Order: sequence, then C-alpha cells, then structure tokens
Amino acid sequence: MLKKALITGISGQDGSYLAELLLDKGYEVHGVVRRASNFHTTRLDHITFGAGARKERLFLHYGDMTDSSNLNRVLEKVQPEEIYNLAAQSHVQISFEVPEYSAEVDGIGVLRLMDAIRETKVKARFYQASSSELFGKASESRQSEQTPFYPRSPYAAAKLFGYWTVVNYREAYNLFACNGILFNHESPRRGENFVTRKVTIGLARILAGKEDHITMGNMDAQRDWGYAPEYVEAMWKMLQAAEPLDYVIGTGCKHSVQDFIERAFDYAGLDWHKYIRQDPRYLRLTEVDQLQADPSKAAKELGWQPRVGFEELIMVMLDADMRALGLKPVGKGDRFLKEAFPSRWWQID
Repeated sequence: MLKKALITGISGQDGSYLAELLLDKGYEVHGVVRRASNFHTTRLDHITFGAGARKERLFLHYGDMTDSSNLNRVLEKVQPEEIYNLAAQSHVQISFEVPEYSAEVDGIGVLRLMDAIRETKVKARFYQASSSELFGKASESRQSEQTPFYPRSPYAAAKLFGYWTVVNYREAYNLFACNGILFNHESPRRGENFVTRKVTIGLARILAGKEDHITMGNMDAQRDWGYAPEYVEAMWKMLQAAEPLDYVIGTGCKHSVQDFIERAFDYAGLDWHKYIRQDPRYLRLTEVDQLQADPSKAAKELGWQPRVGFEELIMVMLDADMRALGLKPVGKGDRFLKEAFPSRWWQID
C-alpha cells in the first residue's frame, strides 16, 4: 500500500518541489489549495497535465488554514501518514500590511491543524515550516536551535506562535511533530516579489529590452541563501527520523543583497551600477540585519548537507528566467545542475 502524504501550501515553491520529491519516492500525495477565481497551481501543471504514474498519485483538495472544520474533513478523508504544513502568508514586508491575516494563517492556522490531528486521531507525523525570521535581531552571529528568538515582523511573530504550538502539542499529546527552521531558500519557482527573484527576473527583463532598471530597498541586509529543492529533502528527512526534533536548515554562509546583485550582473556581463535604483518605500519598518545558519545538528543527525552554493544558485535562477523570456541562457547554471544532480529530472525548470 502506498504511503500517503498531505501537503498544505502545495502550490507554492516548496510545496511543488516537495510533491515531486515524494512522488519520486512512490508516495500518494494529497495537497490542500485555496479556492480562488483563477487557478494558481502553475508550479504543478507539469505533473497534473503530464503523463505517467506520478499524475495518477497526485490529488488536490480545496481548503484553507482559517477553516478548522475543513481541515478536519480533509484529514479524515485522506488519513495521511505524513503531514507537511507549508501554507503561509510568507512575505515579511506584506505582513506589515496584513498583520491580522498573517497571524490567522501563519500562527492560529498551525494551532487549527495540530488540533485537527489531535481530534481526528490521525496517526501522522507532522512537519511545520518554521523560519529563520524567528531569530530576527539575533544575539549570536550564527543561529542554531539554541539561539534565542527575537521576531521583528508580524510574519515572524506569527511563525513563533506556530513554532511553540508544535512544541506544546508534541509534549502534551505525544505527537510526532517537528519544526524545520529554514533559512532563505530560493529557486526559479520563488515568488517574483521576493528579493532574489526580483533581481533575476528583473535582470532577465533588462537583457530582453523590456526594462531599464530594478528598484531595490536595503541592499546591506545579509542572508543565508540556499537552493529550495535541497531544503525539501531536509523536511522529508525530519519525518523519517527516530524521534521528533527541531532543526535549523541552511548553508552556514551569508551574503548581502548587494552581493547577490553584483554576482547576477557579473554573470550576465553587465555593470549593476547602471541598472539599480534604491527607493525607501521598499525598506522594512524593523530591519533584520543578518541571518546565518549553524546547520551542524542537521548534518550530524539527519545527514543533510547542501550542495548548491551561492554562485551556482544565482546561475540556476538567472538561466531559468532568461529561458522563460525566450532568451538563450548563459548556461553555466544548467550545466551545473546536470552534473550535480544527474538523476533529478525536476532540477531544471
């Protein structure tokens, strides 16, 4: 009998990569998507409109993290053995504009889902997508599972509520529930309003003659950036472990937004100074200056280590965005993926 997994937020970057990973491992995959007037499952179209066994093992259900009765019904119907909660209002700056909604989905939504597991008595292992934004104004230069939290946005505060809800339900009800404290992870499927994708798609549009500049906010902020398909492997590994624990997932390296811009423009053969403008409207109300993971626990206990570095990540993303606009990509990113992941058909979008 096939193992069943349920993914909330399956139509997002991480959800689509996780669905592919689980289908590749022989799972029956169920995903929860919000009802909308327009379809927003484009990251899954290559599966749902494709051919073969994977298509036949993928099922989508309408649902919402603000509706507890719906979550209960989905759990009772699917009876999953693994649940991955990736649903979120995931943009930090937007959380200042919609703080109540961010809290409902990212915080209370976790409580609804954990309580649905408790009420339905579904025997499932649970993964919660936590965030490095929990550390915010970090008290340590590298953040581990022991670093104190200091959230600096409504998004981070809501994620902190979700984090402690998972810990509480794990301890109170003996549930197999884990938090993955994931640092920034990117790919060609990253939303276009996130800074890395804003740079690569903006640069691709400049190369295509469709734009003449990119408008940025704070370029001094430093982040630990990795490759999203590798991070969903860490999620899966957490639920295969002997006991439920929380893990920091990241590369252990940090770079500034300006570093990202410089490397991307160098790769394209352009001088970034000619195309970048700054606008204070894009600055956060409370900035998080630097985040850098200490992923040593995950390396030791899960055997997880990233293979895609900062330079390669930029190459992969820019190649994909150039290809999407009908341009011939530089190609170094494509070649790297084919060499580093020869058996992974989903690596190149």
